[in-house]
Amino acid sequence: MKILLRRDQKSAGLMGNKIVYSLAVRAELSEEEKANINKYRLGEEQLYSQKEYGGPTEGIKGLAFALAHRLTNLTINVNDLAKGKVVECKDIMEMLAAEDKIKLAAQNFKAWLEAMAHFGGEEVIEI
Repeated sequence: MKILLRRDQKSAGLMGNKIVYSLAVRAELSEEEKANINKYRLGEEQLYSQKEYGGPTEGIKGLAFALAHRLTNLTINVNDLAKGKVVECKDIMEMLAAEDKIKLAAQNFKAWLEAMAHFGGEEVIEI
């Protein structure tokens, strides 16, 4: 498995005076990895989630904040990684933090795939 990352930025806002940073992430998977993803039905398995919520929890304001939070909540599952997904961030630090977390999630997922490749067989580990 290889992870392809692309950082970008664009102007946003009514006057174009705001910058939005984006991180495009996609995995290149081998045929064996794709087969194991299908075999073990891992497509919807969540690899990364960024949840930030600091708004009210009651009443109309609470409902509005909860809906806005749901729209901005970022999750990446196995299908997203395989097909590619773009993550938009408000600043560079948020983008770099998301990048680090996505890389770690991909490394952990790679370990899952390697373990699955050895089910039903032996693995020799030289120490």
